[in-house]
Amino acid sequence: MTMFSYITLLATLTILILTSTVRSCPASDRAALLAFKAALHEPDLGIFNSWTGTDCCHNWYGVSCDMETRRVADINLRGESEDPIFQKAGRSGYMTGSISPSICKLERLSSLTIADWKGISGPIPACTTSLPFLRILDLIGNRISGEIPTDIGRLDRLTVLNIADNLVTGRIPRSLTNLSSLMHLDLRNNRIWGSLPLDFGRLRMLSRALLSRNYIGGTIPDSISKIYRLADLDLSLNKLSGEIPASLGKMAVLATLNLDSNKLSGKIPDSLFNSAIGNLNLSKNTFQGYLPDVFGPKSYFTVLDLSYNNFWGPIPKSLSQSSFIGHLDLSHNRLCGRIPAGPPFDHLEATSFAYNACLCGKPLGACK
Repeated sequence: MTMFSYITLLATLTILILTSTVRSCPASDRAALLAFKAALHEPDLGIFNSWTGTDCCHNWYGVSCDMETRRVADINLRGESEDPIFQKAGRSGYMTGSISPSICKLERLSSLTIADWKGISGPIPACTTSLPFLRILDLIGNRISGEIPTDIGRLDRLTVLNIADNLVTGRIPRSLTNLSSLMHLDLRNNRIWGSLPLDFGRLRMLSRALLSRNYIGGTIPDSISKIYRLADLDLSLNKLSGEIPASLGKMAVLATLNLDSNKLSGKIPDSLFNSAIGNLNLSKNTFQGYLPDVFGPKSYFTVLDLSYNNFWGPIPKSLSQSSFIGHLDLSHNRLCGRIPAGPPFDHLEATSFAYNACLCGKPLGACK
């Protein structure tokens, strides 16, 4: 081999080594991921078997990196997936352990999804709120406990916060309403208590707010009506009291409003029955009085459930002027009188009217 050929070969090898080093993830990111892995135990699927070698950006299951910086950008580990590793095993995943604070050393992390593993416990690491690029935090379907970090509002790029189906306790932090980019909030089925922040309406980008099956009390903040993008609001199965703000019926895109199984009372705002809401569930509260006779062509309901309250008097005749009512439930009230004829009443079953004071007519017994 000539001297020139030797130098050329040496230069080529040097470039290849340097290129490989540059294109690999930083050693600090790799160390953070391995510490994260060490705090978890997944015995059946071998989720972490691919987490070997020096480049955590290459074929590490569930890990994605930024193409330019080679920093870890996404961790996506789902215990229920159509990925071949689950199909081959013929089962969903189960993982125990906790989420290590080492995750916070991934300074360019944009998405953290550790969902539906059923056994992961412990708190949400408080340092998570120091991740400046975090857009998605999805921890649904585990046994996460403790409280939502008090300074969660620091995550001004966060668009998705999903900690549903866990064991999270405590109040909703006041800082949560600082999440100006938040579009999807899911806190369902936890042990959260206290009241909703009065300034909940500051979450102007929110399209879904799902907070059912908690211990949330107090009243429904009127400021919610300022969230002009909100399409789905579920506050069911809580301990809310007081009246429904009439302003909720004036929201342009609110399509689903679930307030069932609370302690709400007073008069139902007329605005709810002539609005964009198509799925309205107010069952199992303490509403009372006459049902508003205000239905009209703007009234379009796939579901209208007013059961298990204390309504009395006749069924409003204007219900027949609604453009559509798919499912109607007026059972378990104190309604009385003849059930109106024609649509939507002619396609409803007796269960829609059962357990009232003295309703009669089709589909119940004839009036005397």
